Amino acid sequence: MPKRKQSFLVRHSMRLLASAGLLLLIWVLLLDTHSLWTRIVLHTEQRALQTEIAEISGEIDHVNQLLNRPLSDADVERIAREAYSMQRPGELVFPLVEP
Repeated sequence: MPKRKQSFLVRHSMRLLASAGLLLLIWVLLLDTHSLWTRIVLHTEQRALQTEIAEISGEIDHVNQLLNRPLSDADVERIAREAYSMQRPGELVFPLVEP
């Protein structure tokens, strides 16, 4: 069969296959909803969230330790004076008003 009479698909089959493969590769790597790029972005976000969770868990543990310790008499007195404006018998308290 002469070269001129071959169909377009037969003459350019390797180029078409390579182009289709390249388009499929670009689609899988960049454009699909489950693409490699999306997975990288989500993985980075997951790492950031896991470190934030670890920091917050540490803070929660610290606060729980503070809440579980018993209050001394000095702590109770300080809280009563600061939060509830309580005073000792015979003591004169002058409240300070901030502008």
